[in-house]
Amino acid sequence: MASLLQGRLPINQDLLLMQKGMLMRKVRSKSWKKLRYYRLQDDGMTVWHARQAGGRAKPSFSISDVETVRGGHESELLRNLAEEFPLEQGFTIVFHGRRSNLDLVANSVEEAQVWMQGLQLLVDFVTNMDQQERLDQWLSDWFQRGDKNQDGRMSFGEVQRLLHLMNVEMDQEHAFQLFQTADTSQSGTLEGEEFVEFYKSLTKRAEVQELFENFSSDGQKLTLLEFVDFLQEEQKEGERASDLALELIDRHEPSDSGKLRHVLSLDGFLSYLCSKDGDIFNPTCLPIYQDMTQPLNHYFINSSHNTYLVGDQLCGQSSVEGYIRALKRGCRCVEVDIWDGPNGEPVVYHGHTLTSRIPFKDVVAAIAQYAFQTSDYPVILSLENHCSWEQQEMIAHHLTEILGEQLLSTTLDGQLPTQLPSPEELRRKILVKGKKLRTLEEDLEEEEEEPEESELEGEQEAELELEAQFESEPQELSPRSKDKKEKKVKAILCPALSALVVYLKAVSFYSFAHSREHYRFYEISSFSEAKAKSLIKESGNEFVQHNAWQLSRVYPGGLRTDSSNYNPQEFWNAGCQMVAMNMQTAGLEMDLCDGLFRQNAGCGYVLKPDFLRDAQSSFHPERPISPSKAQTLLIQVISGQQLPKVDDSKEGSIVDPLVRVEIFGVRPDTARQETSYVENNGFNPYWGQTLCFRVLVPELALLRFVVKDYDWKSRNDFVGQYTLPWNCMQQGYRHIHLLSKDGISLHPASIFVHICIREGIEGVES
Repeated sequence: MASLLQGRLPINQDLLLMQKGMLMRKVRSKSWKKLRYYRLQDDGMTVWHARQAGGRAKPSFSISDVETVRGGHESELLRNLAEEFPLEQGFTIVFHGRRSNLDLVANSVEEAQVWMQGLQLLVDFVTNMDQQERLDQWLSDWFQRGDKNQDGRMSFGEVQRLLHLMNVEMDQEHAFQLFQTADTSQSGTLEGEEFVEFYKSLTKRAEVQELFENFSSDGQKLTLLEFVDFLQEEQKEGERASDLALELIDRHEPSDSGKLRHVLSLDGFLSYLCSKDGDIFNPTCLPIYQDMTQPLNHYFINSSHNTYLVGDQLCGQSSVEGYIRALKRGCRCVEVDIWDGPNGEPVVYHGHTLTSRIPFKDVVAAIAQYAFQTSDYPVILSLENHCSWEQQEMIAHHLTEILGEQLLSTTLDGQLPTQLPSPEELRRKILVKGKKLRTLEEDLEEEEEEPEESELEGEQEAELELEAQFESEPQELSPRSKDKKEKKVKAILCPALSALVVYLKAVSFYSFAHSREHYRFYEISSFSEAKAKSLIKESGNEFVQHNAWQLSRVYPGGLRTDSSNYNPQEFWNAGCQMVAMNMQTAGLEMDLCDGLFRQNAGCGYVLKPDFLRDAQSSFHPERPISPSKAQTLLIQVISGQQLPKVDDSKEGSIVDPLVRVEIFGVRPDTARQETSYVENNGFNPYWGQTLCFRVLVPELALLRFVVKDYDWKSRNDFVGQYTLPWNCMQQGYRHIHLLSKDGISLHPASIFVHICIREGIEGVES
């Protein structure tokens, strides 16, 4: 089976040495270091490990699981062991999603280089695979799992076991018939191409064939005109259908003669439907497609809460890995909770808890390295500063020295602005959000002068106190409670750190009227989720207007010690720009966050709808009036393909899948419906059911498609999901390619649907 990809795999000395295998140390902590024998399998796509050479081997990881490979000097853990192992002998394998990194130490620098270079070569190869190569790799992985005795061929008994692993419930006689048909060598086993033919016989798509024949006059091919008709009538491609048809035939028709004659075979048609061109996500929304020249407050900004945590809020590990992962997934606002540390060096951790501590300078170094790997648009450092004067000076020093030119330390042109700059103007800049001694106006007037402590009086002094309370976030205050707080112990802000805050001066929130009267556009308030919810309920329209001219940050409540998340949608509905999420915690809430920011090249900035950018807006998120843009959505859930098992350890169990469609938006639009379940078929279930939704404010709506495994005894188990903005959805016959809980592709798992959007909501039941 390895032959499927073998001819296309890169071949070099590193890979040959990896296939022989090497003994290396697996490192989990300072005290957990164990020798393991790692070997790249002959398929070139999976790595297995054993306790020793020749020992009982187990799968360790697939190359498709790997995001990148880092040198030992980039590993927090290996740096802490530098006295024990030379950093040049260590390396880190970083996986997609939330899977923990794998830190390994080789016996020599040369052996470490072999694995680092070889793995990166294979990762690059997998990243650049086309659709057919990805399918070949998927089949190769399954063949490896099904071929229990690893002899490179599969008996009928092994095939029966594999069918269960692949979620296929099939009559034994029918399965044997397909097996015999595929066994062209009549050896009683299936090898390489024979297994591929067996798979093809399993995956015949009757619903796609029927659709193809509806538009094909001879049932054998779609002529150019027939394909144009399909693209216009069903896929709603409009005037571009003629040019698009030629492009798609050229891209998806497997036969050269078909390409020359501008016709599409059934295989080509299926290839188109399963490709990015046939995806539910509109490809025009994948690159930067929005206006990036508006003020920062006009965008939703992908934001993280307690970014340094990779576990819970009380005892979890603090790690620079939290920052690296957040930045690489497009997060543009990270939180840094800073406290006095030993030897005059500030540390980052969740104060008053047992979470571990990391040096502030390591955090800044990681941000400097990873800030702009995924997106060129600005990164905001939300500083929660609990440090003494001396260590604040060290904070300012590290920010200035490590970030250098990346750090924005004055206004863009040295002039006083009238509005916040745009993401475009702030490309590749890092901004500090925090307390500030003076106004921006005073800073620009007196660049050289620094205020004396005695000058800080009254209201200004109250704003500058660093709160010695359990909460790590600023509190929303009434003016009366503010007076009481002035009597508490205060630490005055160090001028060097204050000067680094330019466009994002943190201020306490008292009321919307107070903000309008006393605050400036470059000042920003933070709200706990409870406070933001009550403001939306009581003064939703005022909150919308407030967010049209000033930035707001919402953060999870202090009781979420398990790092759980709130639903971000209700805060986006009010125009709150920075809705901070515990990114280490997978689930529905992070699916919504990933879904919103999937558009616009995943750059971390999404332009808010026009009614959330208007300071005189009449929009109320709790009571939206029915605008003329109300729409009706009809979704026919047709079929599913190669759905994964919920629990791989249960070989005999096969999923009973159902599809749930959920709409998230303003309260009247929030709804969910589901199909019935299909018994014992995760391989090619057919539903053929239509769901209907009405939506008043499509500009704010997100759609989440979830596949569940029906269980009459308990909650239905999660199989896969995909979430996207309403405005990025394509109509017509579309495939939805499912993602895991961690947001990783479950290729080739998908559901096949037909999408139809109609203007207005007449005739739709509530």
